[in-house]
Amino acid sequence: MGDYRNLWESLGMDLEKHDVLCQALPPLFDEIYLSQVDRPQGMNYFNFVIAEIHGLRVEELHTARIAGRKVFGTFCVFVPTELITACDGIAVGLCGGSQFWVPDGEKVLPRNLCPLIKASVGAKISGTCPYFQSCDLLVGETTCDGKKKAWEILNEYTPTYVMDLPQMKREKDLSNWRDEVSRFCEQVEALTEQKITSDNLRQAIHLANEKRRVLSRLYGARKADPVPISGKDALLISQIAFYDDPERFITQTDALCEELEKRIDQGTGVFPKSTPRILISGTPQAIPNWKLHHIIENSGAVIVCEETCTGTRYFENMVDEGGETVDEQMRHLADRYMGVNCACFTPNTGRVDDIVRLAKEYHADGVVHYNLPFCHNYSIEYHQVERALKQEGIPVIKVETDYGEEDSEQIRTRIEAFIEILR
Repeated sequence: MGDYRNLWESLGMDLEKHDVLCQALPPLFDEIYLSQVDRPQGMNYFNFVIAEIHGLRVEELHTARIAGRKVFGTFCVFVPTELITACDGIAVGLCGGSQFWVPDGEKVLPRNLCPLIKASVGAKISGTCPYFQSCDLLVGETTCDGKKKAWEILNEYTPTYVMDLPQMKREKDLSNWRDEVSRFCEQVEALTEQKITSDNLRQAIHLANEKRRVLSRLYGARKADPVPISGKDALLISQIAFYDDPERFITQTDALCEELEKRIDQGTGVFPKSTPRILISGTPQAIPNWKLHHIIENSGAVIVCEETCTGTRYFENMVDEGGETVDEQMRHLADRYMGVNCACFTPNTGRVDDIVRLAKEYHADGVVHYNLPFCHNYSIEYHQVERALKQEGIPVIKVETDYGEEDSEQIRTRIEAFIEILR
């Protein structure tokens, strides 16, 4: 990474503490990613993005803000980023996937809380994440009780807007969500001093759909046997999609997919043919949470799909681009986002159906249901997931773990036994 200390200092960061964070990431990335054999050449771009993780993109955001553009930090796949793009704003997905930030989060939050929430809050109040420091507005949502209260605390440190997500999917809930999307549109217009038009919203919807398309293309390549790309690399690409420049990301991912499709034609894979295939379901894996993927793929299996917010829930289902007026476009936008099957909804049979469908579609031999500690929605929903998969004869195991390494060997033992069953 280049020298960005002046930039970081201008953002009000704790440089001494940030140095400790920067020293920890390279060896972790080397061990998990660069040690892989026969990786696609197209992964070099994504390696570069990680090498410059707190540098080049942050500098781009800084330059954009100087030019008068606004940066919105988002935490959830329910935030309609198309509205931000249409108003010439920049949407940046904020991560909370590092144990480094948890102790700072626990200064203002209880310890018995989801590590993703603690890490997200800790990243801001510690002044060690330049993306948090670069945002003009944070956008939260009401997907769980922990988040709802955490936004109140974050608002004490930086302006935070909260979108009220319905907890059911009845017609009146969809109507309320459409109103909520309209209110968020007004907030975006006020901050950016731009106006949503049918033309700029159409362009923004198309751009977001293109990103969904290229991610769908990437995941489609993972259906092959042998698999042309590791699950770790696919996860990394999906994580980067949340904050990279969209047009650049689409171009680079399309180029990678061309390489993967050639590998498929040649019968070339990063794992031997008939390697046990795993579907991951459950809670999101924010960067740099690569722990479970690393354990599974070092234990003799390959991950072929993620039914998570950093997986299929992020890109499945396009926004209808047929709307002619802003009202029609806004309706299509709201309807697409309400189609995301998050565990915050009740009932939520759609997510259970998705897991069964994806397991069959990606020819998964088994499912690992991943759960962050104290994430009650996904933990409770495992009962229905397990029952549905057993009815289909698909083996499943639940793994609950945080970002620390203390339980890694215990998890490895359980995963290895599960893979033996699949064999």
